[in-house]
Amino acid sequence: MSDLGVLGATLDGELLTPGVAGYDDVRRPRNVAFADVRPRAIVLCRSERDAVAAVRYAARSGLRLAPRGGGHCFAGRSSTDGMVLDLSALSGIDVRSDGTASIGAGARLGQVYRALCAHGRTLPGGCGAGVGIAGLTLGGGIGLLGRSAGLTSDRLVGARVVLADGAVVDCDAEREPDLFWALRGAGGGQFGVVTSFRFATIAEPDTVRVDARPHVLDLDAAAGLIGAWQRWAPGAPDALTVCLTVEGASGGPGVLVSLSGASTLPVVHTRELLDAFAATAPVPIELRLSGPMPFSALKDTLADDARSADGQPLRIRSEFFDGELSEGTLVRLATALTATAVTAAERGGGTRRLTFTPMGGGYDRVAEHETAFAHRGQRFLLEHAAAPGDDWVDVSWTTAHPEASGRVYPNFPDAALTDPVAAYHAGNAARLAEVKRHYDPHGFFRFPQAIDPGTTKHDTKEVRS
Repeated sequence: MSDLGVLGATLDGELLTPGVAGYDDVRRPRNVAFADVRPRAIVLCRSERDAVAAVRYAARSGLRLAPRGGGHCFAGRSSTDGMVLDLSALSGIDVRSDGTASIGAGARLGQVYRALCAHGRTLPGGCGAGVGIAGLTLGGGIGLLGRSAGLTSDRLVGARVVLADGAVVDCDAEREPDLFWALRGAGGGQFGVVTSFRFATIAEPDTVRVDARPHVLDLDAAAGLIGAWQRWAPGAPDALTVCLTVEGASGGPGVLVSLSGASTLPVVHTRELLDAFAATAPVPIELRLSGPMPFSALKDTLADDARSADGQPLRIRSEFFDGELSEGTLVRLATALTATAVTAAERGGGTRRLTFTPMGGGYDRVAEHETAFAHRGQRFLLEHAAAPGDDWVDVSWTTAHPEASGRVYPNFPDAALTDPVAAYHAGNAARLAEVKRHYDPHGFFRFPQAIDPGTTKHDTKEVRS
């Protein structure tokens, strides 16, 4: 029996190799841009013991191991030609009477919201039902309740982790506190395989859904509306989150602008706040409110997050901003959306999209060095998304970059960054390198842009460039 065969015989789950039934279905991540990657082996984890066995085998054999929760990573970090550790079966969810929830690393957000709703609880998190709780949490976790309740990782109170040597530790603020600190926002797959999370959940609020139907606007009007949004949304009451999306309009020179979000305020108060914003906009805005409804029901009214990359390749570049974009830059961003440097066929038929997400509020109640998530004090996050072959993503990002803070959301990894450690981790980089040296000194958990155990040069580096 081969070494892999011996491993397979010890598993509670299953070992898949090329040519075995089911291998091709399982090897493909949710992000189809990496559908052609063929791992040497896939371990379908059914227990923590399986994760230990897989880590020890991969370390002994010199295979790169890629843990996979939801499989949405834009940089393909949950795919490898080595060993994929599929955690999807570790999806159990247990909610205690005190509101603490134990959630398996393979759970998807749709499962999480439904299970918590049954107990009148929820977590701040993303909209995509198929997104994995593991990757979301380990990289921060921005969502519609974030301005009121913080990041998903801010609600994390403990985790079980399989380390590079196969040892299992249970970490929290008292036990292995440095590892626990690093798990709260540095990005997944860096320090070990997390098999389960413990969260301090929040009471599920009633929410009001906010929408503004798409407007086709000329470039100056679009720039004016974005300008009004960036002056208002990051400073709105914490209970109100309104995002703005700009897309290229088919068949015309303008762009398509829409607004969407959620409020935990009463309908009347929400309407008053939105009307006050609309009065500052350079064009009429027809804002629609739905609800109130439980937060889980609001999630069900939303299409699966467009960032989830299900069914089409997608490339995203992003950056945080701690100030406002200038009017000239806004016009240039809108203009670039309509440029025809490549045909729709050449860029995979995808839509070019800018998404502005307000920060502030609950995101800033935690100090920048209190967790590994280094991007407190930012006004908004701007994403540039299109098909992988569309160079507009780089043109658009470069247009906005001079006015950005230089900080990048770890859950939107960007292979084009010149200094990813500074961009993802800012002033937390040196401490993260120390944690890496302690828990994974030989860099077993590795991928491009992963924290290097020898990385020390960023302790005082200014991020903006």
